[in-house]
Amino acid sequence: MAARKQLQSNLTIKPELKRLLTEARAKEVSEEDLKEQRVSFAFGNAPDSDLITKESVRVTSQRIRLRP
Repeated sequence: MAARKQLQSNLTIKPELKRLLTEARAKEVSEEDLKEQRVSFAFGNAPDSDLITKESVRVTSQRIRLRP
C-alpha cells in the first residue's frame, strides 16, 4: 500500500477566504444560533414526510426536555 501524504499539499488559500475563516473562529455563537442549528440538524435528519416541517421541529424542540 502506498504511503499517504495527507498533510503535504500545495494548496493555497485565497486571502479573502482566510480572512473570513479567521473572523468566523473569533465570532461567538449565541444560544439562539445554537438552538437554530439543532433544529436544522433534526429537520435535515428527519424522514421525508409532509407532516414534518422546520417549524414543527422547532415547536417540538421546545417541549422535549432530557431528564437529568
